[in-house]
Amino acid sequence: MIDDIRVDPAVTALRPDFAVLVIGAYGLRNGPSDDRSRGWLADAAAEAVPLDHEKIEAWRAAYRAFGAKPQRTRPSVDALIRRMPLPEINRVVDAYNAVSVRHGLPIGGEDLGRYEGPARLVRAEGDEPSDEALGDPEIGEVVWRDDTGVTCRRWNWRQCVRTRITEETVDALFLLERLKPLSLVELDAAGAELAGLLTAITPEIRVETRLISGDASVTMR
Repeated sequence: MIDDIRVDPAVTALRPDFAVLVIGAYGLRNGPSDDRSRGWLADAAAEAVPLDHEKIEAWRAAYRAFGAKPQRTRPSVDALIRRMPLPEINRVVDAYNAVSVRHGLPIGGEDLGRYEGPARLVRAEGDEPSDEALGDPEIGEVVWRDDTGVTCRRWNWRQCVRTRITEETVDALFLLERLKPLSLVELDAAGAELAGLLTAITPEIRVETRLISGDASVTMR
């Protein structure tokens, strides 16, 4: 599935520095938060990027570029850092939230079993189906979607209920979203860190990654 994920040119025209590291993890055995995942959250909270860091400011600027007000609908990593201590959700969500705040980049986690068709990042036409928790997207808003409808509004502000990772999730998709000044080297390091935590949860998982940056993408298995 990750080979078919795409970023629309209208999004890269808005922010040419945007890149997304896509990670597919197959065969997960998720479960409730435990002492290990709580430790990941606590360690990450102690190392979290400050709210005035240029990495976070870059996302606020990106939101303004498509007409959103980041003080009202905050980029996910901005909102997460403000929620210290980090919330305990489940082992897999705890893992990617820890990586998110440590590196100062938004990370989305999706249940592939609930997806219809490939994920794509587009600028909304305003008539895309969306669940009640999200509300209707505005014209020009940056959204993630699949064949059924919007999966995440305002780039990474709020995810739909349908594709959230739960304790029953087996196959998952992770979207690590980058803007400068976060480097592609650090993006790769964050992906490796997340893959390591997921492997600690389920040693036998299969992981594949793909970097989408401008017109170039590389799939690695």
